[in-house]
Amino acid sequence: MCGINGIFHFSKSDKRPGELELMNKMLAHRGPDAEGVYEEPVIQLGHRRLSIIDISEAANQPLKSADGNLVIVFNGELYNYKSLKEQLADYPFKTNSDTEVVLAAFQKWGEHALRAFNGIFAFAVWNKTRQELFIGRDRLGVKPLYYFLSNDVLVFSSSLKSILSTKRSAWHISKSGLVDYLRYQTVHAPGTIVEDIHVLMPGHFLKVNEDDGAVFKEYWSLTQAKATRPGSMEQAQKAVCDQLSRSVEMQLVADVPFGAFLSGGIDSSLLVALMSRVRDQKADTFSVVFKEDQFSEKKYARLIAEKYKTNHHELELSVTDFRDLIPEALSFMDHPGGDGLNTYVVSKKTREAGVKMALSGLGGDELFGGYSIFKQLPALQQKKWLRSFPAYARRPFARLYNKVNGTVASSKISALMSLEEFDVEDIYQYYRQVFMDQQIIRLVNFPKLSPNRVFEITREQVGYKKAGYSLPLLSKISIAEMSTYMQNVLLRDADQMSMAHGLEVRVPFLDHELVELVLTIDDRFKNPVSPKKLLVDSFADLLPEEIYNRPKMGFVLPYEVWMKNELRQFCETHINTLKDTGYFQADELGKIGHAFFAGDKNITWSRIWPLVVLSNWMKENNVR
Repeated sequence: MCGINGIFHFSKSDKRPGELELMNKMLAHRGPDAEGVYEEPVIQLGHRRLSIIDISEAANQPLKSADGNLVIVFNGELYNYKSLKEQLADYPFKTNSDTEVVLAAFQKWGEHALRAFNGIFAFAVWNKTRQELFIGRDRLGVKPLYYFLSNDVLVFSSSLKSILSTKRSAWHISKSGLVDYLRYQTVHAPGTIVEDIHVLMPGHFLKVNEDDGAVFKEYWSLTQAKATRPGSMEQAQKAVCDQLSRSVEMQLVADVPFGAFLSGGIDSSLLVALMSRVRDQKADTFSVVFKEDQFSEKKYARLIAEKYKTNHHELELSVTDFRDLIPEALSFMDHPGGDGLNTYVVSKKTREAGVKMALSGLGGDELFGGYSIFKQLPALQQKKWLRSFPAYARRPFARLYNKVNGTVASSKISALMSLEEFDVEDIYQYYRQVFMDQQIIRLVNFPKLSPNRVFEITREQVGYKKAGYSLPLLSKISIAEMSTYMQNVLLRDADQMSMAHGLEVRVPFLDHELVELVLTIDDRFKNPVSPKKLLVDSFADLLPEEIYNRPKMGFVLPYEVWMKNELRQFCETHINTLKDTGYFQADELGKIGHAFFAGDKNITWSRIWPLVVLSNWMKENNVR
């Protein structure tokens, strides 16, 4: 797990002294173990290494192929590298690293090697003979890859900040990105918050050469589920049990100390149980616990740790300790967002305990129906009586309902009541929306809003007559969650906040073969009548009832109290700073801030905090 940088020059006179070195410097926290560069007239490649597999100097990067024709920079882990190495026995390997296996596979199979890889990655391979650059990203988008493309140059990196450091443009906030951010506290790929900087989409690769320019291609998508569909509940449970067990076993390969995050929830508890079952030695588990019981799940984490006899580490914080880490955490935020601070704290404490790799339960909720949307959306679709009234007849009642109630929830209900259709893409777009469009129009300083990206993404993935239309309804919701919230919030936060401390996070629930399997399973086997029922029933002998038969707690902290007290000046200063950017209506921004601090329950902390984070990020990165 590392950080990669690169610059492809369409114009050979475009090189700027010290540019690649500065980009590498911006990635130092991602790879504290080693640094390397490779340069030719057309290409520059940079690497910062976090050593996990084959920690010898021979495996440092950039790494050349045996014949010297290919050069690679690789960020990630290839979990099936040992089995692939057996298929590449004719290659003269010089290291025991997974990176060299990627290089050998690419030399033999070209772009088709991507389909053979099981792992999390973003990498670039330079072909000296063809003078061609190839960049690939993993299927689910676990590892990031940002890029800036102009007529003169392609700049790419694991870090948005690294690209900003090049000053290749007078960086400005993207208006469409800003609207997306106000709607969802994030910007959905391929866009970013910065105009002209983009994200290589998950399951895609990019080829670059002087003749053809930049050519993008998809090699995998969530709707291309290839697994055999189980025909019974028993078959579904066995298939889930076998595939998740294989995923955990495969991802426990490392040459450094590692462990698992253990919150005491279903997903992390199950991973710890499987770790203990597939390994002879005790697992190391890590929980951040709070002195204040109302914020802590330590009794559930202890229950699992005692059951599986792990070396359990309780990393105790007070909510004040957590609050005091917020400015430090924001300084490492590569792309602004409304969440992620919990991951920063957990990763910081885990890394300080001497661990360089940890398993996370991320992805379990999205895949097995752990959120309320998995019940709410099917229930709404079943209300066929709503469709008996045309949308034009429902809209006056919707407006009246919202006017009478005036809450965030009522504005969403009003929007739903006004819909022409009740397909997944129509309903889902409102589920995680923070500011509704009528609020954003009053808030921003430009007259027209960009199209809703969550609607566009969901329609593209599982909309009517699209590739995913034949999938079960719950699988469509899973795809909507994984393509939007998971990839653009959870995975981004997990990467940027864990790598701030040089900690690699692996996600066994996002093994692509497991994902393909679960997406094929019929709704009658996945129906979430209880939390993640299929997952729990597939491992009935591993989890105590106290773990799955309780309310979902999550990582709840008193942000509102902090923001109105100890962090008030910090928040007010950054909201006022946004007024001067030219992107916002200053009066409306002031009204929202005043309403929050005055105790207006319709302006929650989760609507103000992303604005504070955005302002802080813009200031730190000199983006206006």
